[in-house]
Amino acid sequence: MPARKMRIEIFDNDGNKYSISFEGQITREKALRLLDLIELLGGASNAPLDVGISKNESSKFEKVLLIIQKNFPIAWFTSRDIQAAYEQEFKEPIGLSTVATYLARLARRGVLVKTGSSNRLKYRISPDASHLIVKQQLP
Repeated sequence: MPARKMRIEIFDNDGNKYSISFEGQITREKALRLLDLIELLGGASNAPLDVGISKNESSKFEKVLLIIQKNFPIAWFTSRDIQAAYEQEFKEPIGLSTVATYLARLARRGVLVKTGSSNRLKYRISPDASHLIVKQQLP
């Protein structure tokens, strides 16, 4: 398995920025230990994002989150945009209805903001969710 890179940036309540980088064989257990460390530092105690770790270990929902974070950190996007980016990145199909369901769930949780009519919905990452920015570099 090739080496992976993971970088986590968080801001605490005082406005301090913490950056943690990890490169190597990233497993779910190692990533959870890193997130525990972040929680001990006083940040991300109620983190709204549940992030995946690698292409092989992640669920479709986690992979959709990775696509959003990687390709649309500040831009508006549609479910079709996510579907196309997902299929290009992971080389596996995902149904448009599946993507739409995941985006609706993220919007209900406050992770995404949505606008537009029901057949023309656009989403972006919520400013309220920006206290935890997780960036993962996929090969």
